[in-house]
Amino acid sequence: MAEFVFWYWWVLAFAFLILEMLTPGFFFMWLAVSGLFTGLIVWLIPALSLNIQVFVFSVLSVLAVTAWRYYGKKYPTETDQPLLNKRGAQYIGRVFSLHEPIVNGQGKIKVDDSIWKVNGEDCDISTKVKVTGIRGMVFDVEKVG
Repeated sequence: MAEFVFWYWWVLAFAFLILEMLTPGFFFMWLAVSGLFTGLIVWLIPALSLNIQVFVFSVLSVLAVTAWRYYGKKYPTETDQPLLNKRGAQYIGRVFSLHEPIVNGQGKIKVDDSIWKVNGEDCDISTKVKVTGIRGMVFDVEKVG
């Protein structure tokens, strides 16, 4: 059987870094770090069997990805636009005119260039409503004034 030398792991780590640059997120970066550390371990202990090397890489990968996910949840990234990818949540607190009257608790409002379903107290089309919440793609509204 051919010898699996340390720099193979470094080539694999470099390939993961290339993948990281081509894809969104930070998943492949942690696999690359695991590959670098596995290569370092194999460099220091060249007698490790391939099975042990793959096991070390696997354990380091799982630990690195898990640690990053834990860290990301504990210390979320601060942003000046926290609702950027939460389109519906951007409208909470805003007041709109009804596009269709609310009948049996359901109606529609026009928001910019789109129509949204709403749930709320029955009212006619001339009523202004305030968005108080969102459930899926349906706004919860209440009458204004």
